[in-house]
Amino acid sequence: MRPPVLILHATGTNRDREVAWAVALAGGAPEIVHVNQLVAGERRLTDYRMMVLPGGFSYGDDLGAGRLWALDLLHRLADDVVDFARRRRPVLGICNGFQALVKAGVLPGGNNLSPPPSPSSPPLGERRGRGGGEERSAPLATLTRNASGRFECRWVWLRPQNDSRCLFTQGLEEMIYCPVAHGEGNFVPRDDAVLHALQANGQIALTYAVPDGSAADYPWNPNGSVASIAGVCDAGGTILGLMPHPEDHIMPEQRPDFARGGRGNLGLALWQKAVRYAAEV
Repeated sequence: MRPPVLILHATGTNRDREVAWAVALAGGAPEIVHVNQLVAGERRLTDYRMMVLPGGFSYGDDLGAGRLWALDLLHRLADDVVDFARRRRPVLGICNGFQALVKAGVLPGGNNLSPPPSPSSPPLGERRGRGGGEERSAPLATLTRNASGRFECRWVWLRPQNDSRCLFTQGLEEMIYCPVAHGEGNFVPRDDAVLHALQANGQIALTYAVPDGSAADYPWNPNGSVASIAGVCDAGGTILGLMPHPEDHIMPEQRPDFARGGRGNLGLALWQKAVRYAAEV
């Protein structure tokens, strides 16, 4: 069975076809669907076994990277997305898609993650406004401008974390070599308590590394992300967001040093893990 995979399109996204190719090679049946088709009822999210939010510049990033797409998830598609997640069907957000998932509070896990409070940060749900009334909790994390202050387009090494609960990366031992292309990929947890909770809960799925696998500084960590975090999952391990593009290295010939003998480290393994899981849920 080739599980049906929905690739969510919004005005300005531009990595849809690369994702479709990766899904097909991994054994899935991809379909590119515009967000308006879901809103209008022309397609139903529950008919699919996996959803991917690809990269690009949704709605021109007019209000910030991924913010308007996040509003689609929060308001126009909220019930369907919540139901999809409850069924434990995998969701993958890449680059702009990751930004949308973070801005919507889907990652790093919303209320599923309850980190211990730090002295300067009240517990989730206990923040109050100046008048004493309830105030929406501050986001657990954000994706902000690259520490370099410029758009970064380069190939990077990703190291899967052995202790992560993420279904996309569990059991992966070989590092992934793939490109990044973004201006706002700097992953910053709200505080140290959130960072420690993400680590303890196994929600850090991928980290930037140097070619020998050790911890990365710039330029191997292209955006300055805290703890070299390249990808995080939700508390259940079925929703993954990452800034790099594993769909851009699914065949050996795509590797920039292929003509000089470079081989291996394909991103295809991540897609194969997800598609196999999607076929079973």
